[in-house]
Amino acid sequence: MRNCARYLIFFQYIGTNYSGVVKVPPQQLVKKGVQDHLEDAVRKLKPLNPVSMSISSRTDAGVHALSNSAHFDLQRRDDKPPFAAHILVDALNYHLRTEQISVTRAHRVAGDFHARFCARSRTYVYRVALGACFQSPVPLTERDFSWNLPDTELDVEAMREAAALLVGVHDFSSFRAVNSDLPFKNPVKTLDAATIRTGVSFAQAHFHREVPFLELTFTSRSFLYKQVRRMTGALVAVGKGRLSVPQAERGSGGSGLSGIPTGPGCSGPRPLPHQGGLQRLR
Repeated sequence: MRNCARYLIFFQYIGTNYSGVVKVPPQQLVKKGVQDHLEDAVRKLKPLNPVSMSISSRTDAGVHALSNSAHFDLQRRDDKPPFAAHILVDALNYHLRTEQISVTRAHRVAGDFHARFCARSRTYVYRVALGACFQSPVPLTERDFSWNLPDTELDVEAMREAAALLVGVHDFSSFRAVNSDLPFKNPVKTLDAATIRTGVSFAQAHFHREVPFLELTFTSRSFLYKQVRRMTGALVAVGKGRLSVPQAERGSGGSGLSGIPTGPGCSGPRPLPHQGGLQRLR
């Protein structure tokens, strides 16, 4: 059908108010997923075909995305030609105007293109704020965008040494969380990069004190369920001296790490902690 087109869209979102990126089964609907809102926006364009998106990268509740992507097919009514990419972006954003979701780009792609399987890499950034507590909170602009620790110092060089040992092809079983709803995945993954750099608050110039930040960045073609959160927790434990660099390295070999720490998720209206994940996709 000449007026049916497949589109690849890139979108970003603040994940605090969503159950995650993927759609939520009707029987479990408490909070909608980002995908639910995106598909609702496409349906408001009144396509002939049923709307079904394929999301490239899964994120959990409370995780934000600088750039995620998805593909879907859209057939217009009355034999109208396919939407131009810029018109589609404007139309979707109009229907998403009350949500914390924004479509940034759209492209026409081939009918056999798949957003998940054609992705070349995925990058996750975990931001950690130091010296944060009830008496000394982080700026409001950071509240849902970082893991806020009361510690004023971490051994960053030890963290970097441990992070470097995670890079490469490893069995990441120790950094995987088991989810019975997800199919089994091979725990052997290739981590292309793991870096730690210092940063500052988005609102540094307007805040009464300096808040030091660490940005932990991980790049791979694919990750295991909650692998990034568990690697982040392990590296922070190294920085606190609660886990040694060799122990962290053994975790990347599939050896069990008892009580391995996990970076937090967003689990309610508490000041601390919050999910610090930001995701980018290429």
